[in-house]
Amino acid sequence: MARLLLLLTRTSYRAKAFLAAARRLSVDVTVGSNHQQVLADRAAGGAIGLDVAPVDRAVESIVRYASDYPLDGIVAAEDDFTPVAASASEALGLTHHPPDAVGFARNKAMMRERLAASGFPTPWYRIVPLQSDPDDTASTARFPCVLKPLSLSASRGVIRANTPEEFVRAWKRIRRILEDDNATHRRRPALTEILIEDYLPGQEVALEGIVTAGQLQTLAILDKPDAMEGPFFEETMLVTPSRFSKAVQDTIASQVGQCAAILGLDNGPIHAELRVDGDHASLLEIAPRSIGGRCSAILRFDRAATLEELIVRHALDLPLQGFRREPGASGVMMLPIPRAGILRDVSGMDAALEVSGIEGLEITIPLGQTVVPLPEGNRYLGFMFARADSPDRVETALRLAYARLDVKVESS
Repeated sequence: MARLLLLLTRTSYRAKAFLAAARRLSVDVTVGSNHQQVLADRAAGGAIGLDVAPVDRAVESIVRYASDYPLDGIVAAEDDFTPVAASASEALGLTHHPPDAVGFARNKAMMRERLAASGFPTPWYRIVPLQSDPDDTASTARFPCVLKPLSLSASRGVIRANTPEEFVRAWKRIRRILEDDNATHRRRPALTEILIEDYLPGQEVALEGIVTAGQLQTLAILDKPDAMEGPFFEETMLVTPSRFSKAVQDTIASQVGQCAAILGLDNGPIHAELRVDGDHASLLEIAPRSIGGRCSAILRFDRAATLEELIVRHALDLPLQGFRREPGASGVMMLPIPRAGILRDVSGMDAALEVSGIEGLEITIPLGQTVVPLPEGNRYLGFMFARADSPDRVETALRLAYARLDVKVESS
């Protein structure tokens, strides 16, 4: 029986989906985690305690483990563990994106630098030390622009500025976010720079794919129907199949394939974010992992395969030919946090589930916990799923169902 090492953090949404995929494929799973509770019920040889940093130490632990329990593949369930998965796979000769390529993709500044150096069309950008004077920096910026931390995910700390005054306020807010993050994650390299780049107009889309031996297989293109114009960029809805023309979708896939090749992402999952303005597509970010949260639940493929199953198959060098997204349309709404405070109640859930097309609703933050919206926050209230015969009907169902929810957040 093949053995897979599944790396996941304490807050992972996707452990169950990956474990279910492994069972379908009759694969033995070892869980690697930075949290003891996740490992508590694993049998001997079925778990290994790891942290996301330092990477070298985690890789040494995995290599030692593999000497007793040989591994056939390594999968990171979410972004934090992707550097460990890449380096450990390289050390053991397993299929994965190269570690350098993973580093380039996870650092927004390095990504822009690599793309620009290759001659790939890239927006104006600057990389500025966090301790620079924001007033001086604003005087040299182009407006409108977007300020971004280099390696936070889920749009955390990403802020649009239209004027020098907004720029300075955004800079100070991001600096507080990064100082808090650096204090919380002392073992990781401190985040000490901010990326400033042109604001790109247009509608956001996402591409989900897997690269095999340098060839991108596009699994889905997902529209983001809500306008994402700032000042913050909270994702709320993803709908597939895309409603863009085939020509535009081909352009999206071509852009992602070219960017992956430039960065060296040649063997593993890909999640890319782009802006489409008319017939033109521009890359925002590309990640060496699959889509986050519970969003993968809307992607189903032939033979009842899930996205997680395709990722496991790829890691184990099993064929992916013939897997196409199932007919029909599907979508997910990442339920936004309306304001900071204590989550006291979410009512109207039964009414939301009665909307035609709604398949499920999960509130992932327990009542009584503190909730924080973007740009400081890094969690959603939950996820709502819909399925119908067209993208329009999926979007309508999600909007109608969300309107029936009443979220009560008490000021803390």
